[in-house]
Amino acid sequence: MSTQAKDLVVLGSGPGGYVAAIRASQLGRKVTIVEKSELGGVCLNWGCIPSKALLKSAHLFHDIKRSEEFGFSTTNVKLDFPKVIERSRGVAAKMEGGVNYLMKKNKVEIINGFGELQGGNRLTVTDNKGGQNTFTYKDIIIATGARARTLPNLEVDGKAVHTYRTMLEHKVLPQKLLVIGAGAIGMEFAYFFNSFGTKVTVVEMLPQILPVEDNEIAKGLERVLTKQGMTIMTGVKLEDLKQTGKTVSVTIKTDKGEEKWSGDTCLVAIGVVPNTEKIGLDKAKIATDQRGFIKADEFLRTNVPNHFAIGDVIGAPMLAHKASHEGIIAAEAACGKAHHPMKYDNIPGCTYCQPQVASIGLTEQACKEKGIKYRVGKIPFTAIGKAVAIGEPDGMCKVIIDDEIGEVLGVHILHSEATELIAEAAVIRTHEGIASSVVDTIHPHPTLSESMMEAMAAALGRPINF
Repeated sequence: MSTQAKDLVVLGSGPGGYVAAIRASQLGRKVTIVEKSELGGVCLNWGCIPSKALLKSAHLFHDIKRSEEFGFSTTNVKLDFPKVIERSRGVAAKMEGGVNYLMKKNKVEIINGFGELQGGNRLTVTDNKGGQNTFTYKDIIIATGARARTLPNLEVDGKAVHTYRTMLEHKVLPQKLLVIGAGAIGMEFAYFFNSFGTKVTVVEMLPQILPVEDNEIAKGLERVLTKQGMTIMTGVKLEDLKQTGKTVSVTIKTDKGEEKWSGDTCLVAIGVVPNTEKIGLDKAKIATDQRGFIKADEFLRTNVPNHFAIGDVIGAPMLAHKASHEGIIAAEAACGKAHHPMKYDNIPGCTYCQPQVASIGLTEQACKEKGIKYRVGKIPFTAIGKAVAIGEPDGMCKVIIDDEIGEVLGVHILHSEATELIAEAAVIRTHEGIASSVVDTIHPHPTLSESMMEAMAAALGRPINF
């Protein structure tokens, strides 16, 4: 078996890997991507993109059902659920084609197969027919991602028991759905199926849904979704979880007692595990933490020279945009062109149910734990003219600022367009902006972006419209 020499290898082509490949190519490196499956990874094919296509269908159906509010009469609207799924898969396929184009445009070589590190800057790639080739490399960026965590006593069959991966191509609309885990993935799927009439129950072990979010925002979302017909139970324990034929059943224990649940479908959304098995980390002597995630520094360097790691494989937050930014930093570091280290305290988080949740920076609880003196400003979207005009008054914009100079410490938004609005807060925090500067910036009217200005004004004790 001959050995071929490569320059910079990227192991995995997700939103971290393919971005790293493009940036390294721009900096003059000859780049090779090794990918065992589709280009674009989980995010593009089985995560971010297809799930947002599904959520668009759900939101559209929700709007159709309330069309009389806007002066329309709609009758005989029929749901073709398999077509909803097919559209989502088509969107993913189109985006994968876009990544293929970008690879050709940037002269990135693609090798299909499973890569395993051998130590000594060597990589063996096994193709889908079992053939093997060995390559040497100068640098490697490991971007192998993560996969859904499963429960040991409940087998995922893609029929009654699902993870996000199988649910994205399941063409049968559940009658009764149990969602285990109320993080972003769990809540997005819960909203999606609830919109189409599925009787949805969400169970979460921790005290609130969206555990990483501000408590007030999470409670606000829970109220809205409960009003929409969803059953949400937090602080629970599950016992006797099992599948019998086409039925899933469980005993749900809460502080108030216990209840039995049974239905036709269960979605397990309890987090992810890193794809670090069988990729040769031990042979290359690359260090991992006790959970199996690769250890990397602020320039994404591992403990082994010329070996970098990015994205979900190095741990939380498990976000595509975080992986992409890490990919750029890792590529620049590998090329000796590093401009800045990765900053993990300024990464936006987004959940795309309706209403959406988006946040950046510190929560109130985090400020209290750190002993930071702070002030809070809040504006409900009922006070924002554009929100009322478009029929989306639910939610609020909440800002947390430093009590002394007014530096923006955190922004938390609950609204139908929260994930679009959060970008302004990200720019503000990147530039260490202060609330008075935001208030002094003229925001166009009527827009949803006025909520940021109004919340900042409220934090300064000078609210205008609330």
